[in-house]
Amino acid sequence: MMAKDQKKKQEATPREQLISWAKSIAGALVLWLILRTFLVGAFHITSGSMEETLLVSDVLFVNKALYGSEIPIIKKRIPGFREPRRLDIVVFDSAEEPGLTVVKRLIGVPGDTVEMRDNVVLIDGKEMVEPYVVKGRELADPMDSKMRLWQSRYFVGSELEDYAPTAKNWGPLVVPPDSFLVMGDNRDFSYDSRWWGFLGRDRIGGRAMIVYFSYDRDGLLPLPFLTAIRWGRLFTILR
Repeated sequence: MMAKDQKKKQEATPREQLISWAKSIAGALVLWLILRTFLVGAFHITSGSMEETLLVSDVLFVNKALYGSEIPIIKKRIPGFREPRRLDIVVFDSAEEPGLTVVKRLIGVPGDTVEMRDNVVLIDGKEMVEPYVVKGRELADPMDSKMRLWQSRYFVGSELEDYAPTAKNWGPLVVPPDSFLVMGDNRDFSYDSRWWGFLGRDRIGGRAMIVYFSYDRDGLLPLPFLTAIRWGRLFTILR
């Protein structure tokens, strides 16, 4: 009899079971929020500006801790493991459209003298080797007044009065402190630093690390939940 009474005492009531489940769920949610806020995030590619490195409907893991995560509300950063480096693929808040998150490749770091000649990037006078770049068909390359407006402040060429930047020919520009120059890998179809200016360090949210899911949203094959998945891109490490 005593054994049966002890067993009944050990058995949790429905209320106690409910509280235990609620605690487990709450703990899991808190852990997920911590991971989502300070360590990793997800990013969905919606444009072709980074092709062929990133394709439309790729979904990425973003390392937020690498450069230092931002604490919500107070907008302060936890110290990171290192600063952004040239060729990192970075995710950042748009400088022009509030609420929009963008992904580009980091090309110029503070102190660099960056320019472009005939669609080729030069850093401190040396040509960059860019095997990841996609250059499309020959497009018109007119002078752009929007580019000239901001670039003139950082121009270190010989004749500012005659400076007429285009998408494929601009600079030399010196990258200021706490700023970066970013561009899309699909060089002829990317709206990037060339037009809107240098990217402030405070806007960078993390480094894109892995394509953990990808699908072809225009696929017409049967069973799209299987056939539309780009299986070969799953868990691709980005470089």
